[in-house]
Amino acid sequence: MSPVASPSSDAFRRARTTTAGLLAVVVLAACGAGPDETPAPTPPATGTAATREPTAAPTASPSTAAPREPEVVATGLDVPWGLAFLPDGSALVTERRTARVLHLVPGEEPRELATVAGVDADDESGLLGIAVSPGFAGNGRVFVYLTTATDNRVLRMVLEGEELRPDVVVLEGIPRETYHSGGRIEFGPDGHLYVATGDAAQPSTSQDPDSLGGKILRVDEDGAPAPGNPQEGSPVWSLGHRNVQGLGWDADGRMFASEFGQDTWDELNAVEPGANYGWPQVEGDGGDARFTDPLVTWRPADASPSGLAVTDDAVWVAALRGESLWRVPLDGGEPTRLLEGEYGRLRTVAVAPDGRLWILTSNTFRGNPGPADDQVLAVDEAWLTGRPR
Repeated sequence: MSPVASPSSDAFRRARTTTAGLLAVVVLAACGAGPDETPAPTPPATGTAATREPTAAPTASPSTAAPREPEVVATGLDVPWGLAFLPDGSALVTERRTARVLHLVPGEEPRELATVAGVDADDESGLLGIAVSPGFAGNGRVFVYLTTATDNRVLRMVLEGEELRPDVVVLEGIPRETYHSGGRIEFGPDGHLYVATGDAAQPSTSQDPDSLGGKILRVDEDGAPAPGNPQEGSPVWSLGHRNVQGLGWDADGRMFASEFGQDTWDELNAVEPGANYGWPQVEGDGGDARFTDPLVTWRPADASPSGLAVTDDAVWVAALRGESLWRVPLDGGEPTRLLEGEYGRLRTVAVAPDGRLWILTSNTFRGNPGPADDQVLAVDEAWLTGRPR
């Protein structure tokens, strides 16, 4: 089933697609007030998600060098969730359930840097996003988003050698539940920290300007509201979100966010300061002037979008239930579904310093894990887009 682009955006208007079957789907086995990541109802076929092995790259023409085949960076992880790169090109990965932070170097075994204290992991909650300070070379700061017994919060840590130690909680009081915790954190091109939160299964929080739930927040490295926020003294950057788990920016500074819908539409949004994205009054396109319509919508069975990454020409969205990587062209072309069923549920995608896309699978949670799961893969864009589908 194809995604649908919003008519409210000229840049994405050409991406709208319709099929007869699209309107026939009224209610899917999605989340209601519960989980956003219900697994696909049918098991993977032999040779696709059951094996989780990289697919061979296409044969290059005599005049064209073949793209690098996918590289398996790590295997055997337990519900990997967050991913952030260090200046040397290595990466930090969080495990939601174990509360571990791992250091990944291609060609080496993962090394545990810390087990974050105070994490209360239950269902979709636990140790979630991770971000590295733009000033890391001088301050060693690493930020993590975690669920405690009372709230969701952002903890600042400091990496010294192979020791990651806690520093200070910079943001607390984000509503928590076992579902809809948001959790993605990223530094924007302006140097400030953006924090994606969920509605904690209480939809009214998304429209409450005094609640930190159902929002995208923008703060400095001490957790204070960043200068230039829509309302002075408030960390809220945008509101009306249900459960955002993907954040990214293109080269022009345009911000994108992926968001779980309820029973009908998942979303890719262009995020503007102070904009209201409609939840719970609207899911998908609302046609209501009070709210900002999404750029692209998907049925939850085709997406359930978590992490996203932005390259020079596309937004890449990792799909859980959809077991795919969606490529949404920045020029308004039609979204393309890639890797469908090949690696199972995809949690996170990020652009590495060498330009490859690193992908985290999520088959040890609500999935059908293969012997190597969960994995971290490094994949060339050219391999993804150039091989037969």
